[in-house]
Amino acid sequence: MKYGIWYPSCCSLLWVGLLLTSSCAMAARSGEFGPGQRAGVVQSDLIREASGIVASRQSLGVLWVHNDSGDSARVFAINDKGEFLGECTVSGATAHDWEDIAIGPGPDPNRDCLYIGDIGDNQARRPYVTIYRLPEPRIDPATSFGRMAIGPADAIRLTYPDGPRDAETLLLDPLTRDIYIVSKRDLFSKVYRAAYPQSTAQVTQMERVAALPWGLAVAGDVSPDGRRVIVRGMFNASLWDRPAGEPLWHAFSGWQTPLPLMKEPQGEGICFDARGAGYFTIGEMQFPPLHYFAPAEPNSPHP
Repeated sequence: MKYGIWYPSCCSLLWVGLLLTSSCAMAARSGEFGPGQRAGVVQSDLIREASGIVASRQSLGVLWVHNDSGDSARVFAINDKGEFLGECTVSGATAHDWEDIAIGPGPDPNRDCLYIGDIGDNQARRPYVTIYRLPEPRIDPATSFGRMAIGPADAIRLTYPDGPRDAETLLLDPLTRDIYIVSKRDLFSKVYRAAYPQSTAQVTQMERVAALPWGLAVAGDVSPDGRRVIVRGMFNASLWDRPAGEPLWHAFSGWQTPLPLMKEPQGEGICFDARGAGYFTIGEMQFPPLHYFAPAEPNSPHP
């Protein structure tokens, strides 16, 4: 994603959106999380624009990341200290503009899959976007593996009900296996849903189900238990709780909790840790720092 691109007819909305997101960023922060800490620095020149990040739930301590547009179809494994573990080429996939990555059950409800969102569309011209789904490989967080091929990936092709959209946020509901995409270039980012099972044989039109209270969404994640959802904007991040027994998108009509962020050049990645207790962030730069926000210690002063 390149921040400077905007639809000419929406310039005024950009400034309003910036004001809204800045206001959210300056709001009172949640006391649930401690101040961000640098967990490490990714020392690999292969990762130069880390656009998406997600934590493995089967290989504890492993994080999956990928580059923004311009790279080949591959993902990278790092550990929770930012140490580079290896590169995985994704067979059966192409990389037009990969923007986010999610994790959760696929056709086999007992096995997690990686969901890679080829959903970037700066000019809003793509006839459809693609989510690549493939079983997650098992990785040892303490051992470098070099390079491996994974896949082949299923291609889930999706369209919007109201025309092409640029998006950078992909969510996977682990309870229903529904896929959600959150638009970026709207005054209030729109939330679209593709219900499970998603077709891999034909293009599926998503349904618009909700909107965020602010715009410029650039990343997101759902907690492993499906009870919470986090979305990051260009200058802010917020957390929502899912109402018990309700669809995931109902969370966005409830109270949002603003979350702290560290200063990151073009920060575009956010994900829960494997327990859903804290969260990681990463930015688009060479040798990016990996930041972690742990749960606040009981009875400790709020940051």
